[in-house]
Amino acid sequence: MDHPGCVWILSSLLLYFSAGWLPAQTQAQQTNYTRPVFLCGGELVSDSGFVGSEDFPSSYKPKSKCTWRITVPEGNVVMLTFRVMDIEADSLCRYDYLDAYNGHSNMVQKLGRFCGTFRPGALISTSNTMMLEMVSDEETQGRGFVAYFSGVTADSNEQQCGGKITKSQGEITTPNWPENKYPPGTSCSWLITVEPDMVILVTFDKFLLEADTYCRFDYVAFFNGGERDDSRLIGKYCGDRAPEPLVSNSNVLLVQFVSDLSVTSDGFLASYTAIPRGTTFDSAPRLQRPVAMTTTTRPPTTTTTTTTSTTTTLKPRVQKPTRPRVRVTPGKRPVNPLCAKACKRQGTIKTSYCASEFVLTGKVTALTPGPRGTMHISVTLIQTYKTGRLSITEGEARTVKLVAQCKKCPLLRKGTDYILMGGVDEDGRGTLSHGAFTALYKPPHHKLLMNVKKQPC
Repeated sequence: MDHPGCVWILSSLLLYFSAGWLPAQTQAQQTNYTRPVFLCGGELVSDSGFVGSEDFPSSYKPKSKCTWRITVPEGNVVMLTFRVMDIEADSLCRYDYLDAYNGHSNMVQKLGRFCGTFRPGALISTSNTMMLEMVSDEETQGRGFVAYFSGVTADSNEQQCGGKITKSQGEITTPNWPENKYPPGTSCSWLITVEPDMVILVTFDKFLLEADTYCRFDYVAFFNGGERDDSRLIGKYCGDRAPEPLVSNSNVLLVQFVSDLSVTSDGFLASYTAIPRGTTFDSAPRLQRPVAMTTTTRPPTTTTTTTTSTTTTLKPRVQKPTRPRVRVTPGKRPVNPLCAKACKRQGTIKTSYCASEFVLTGKVTALTPGPRGTMHISVTLIQTYKTGRLSITEGEARTVKLVAQCKKCPLLRKGTDYILMGGVDEDGRGTLSHGAFTALYKPPHHKLLMNVKKQPC
């Protein structure tokens, strides 16, 4: 979900820096006459300032981990607004990413994990501290990020949205509710605390956020706990289906709403109330037995739910799943039905070229098993002949990430050069179907592929 204005923003920001219009210097960034030098982490203690990835606007370093701790004056909260975001894109931000925490530790609530080139909305802490942690792997790098932090008063935080709540019951709404749609580029954090012997029940009356399979763009997320390491994700929701009622496992609940800079919608109205620990009630959600991530992808509804290994003494009534049951022989895992077929390459170079969205040659640099018998593949490009919507990462070497629908077919080996043809998913990632056209690549094949490229399909 790239934004066309990103290049303009980057150029404007560099002009801003070069003009010398810089805030007070912090310990983690030093000015060299008119241009700041961003370092790998540091302590930023100031009313306001800029924070950025190491060596920005040059590419950040591979295999690095940088931590910045931001502190604004007492009585304020931290507001962080992103000016540039260019971190290796991945739908789940698994490779390179920037984490933001609601305090000076990764043991407190995570305000979000970010990657790609779309800029998140403003992040707001519930105290005068925030921590950023950026991690990169050994492969693809981008320019990184630049953000502006400032201390704002609790009153201005509440006017934006969010804040600390200690009432036993109340409502949570998106900004502008119900008169208008919520604005783009917004982040709200509510920290709800009730009596120690109570837990918090949340129910939704209205719900309509931008839909996305992984709820990456606009979403509301709920976290258990307060300032300790029990602050774990309960659920992350988007789309047009209201989440089922949910319950915290303690007397503290963090609610975070984020919207990006593009599509907006009506928003949500949620009610919360404190209930005695151990209460049994009929409308409780599926929180008694923890499960792994479950994603509902029925367009346009998208609801992603994650629960943790911490449970409460509540005994909700749980509806049986309606999806078909898969019989599994004891001791064996379910088999990817595609992998049960014989692995046979389909088509010729000419027919496959015309039927494919991308055609390229490259060296396989990494093979990582994925969910449900799939395989994630990293490729360093030699040559592209057809790219379509395929996302290509530029750097010292041009790279792409592909996913094979069956890890056994096509059979690829790390460190080997191949001709690869396939499709492209909605995230710009290449896909290799079972039996997709692949072949070992030798330099003489380049002339053959160029001839095929020139022929009409």
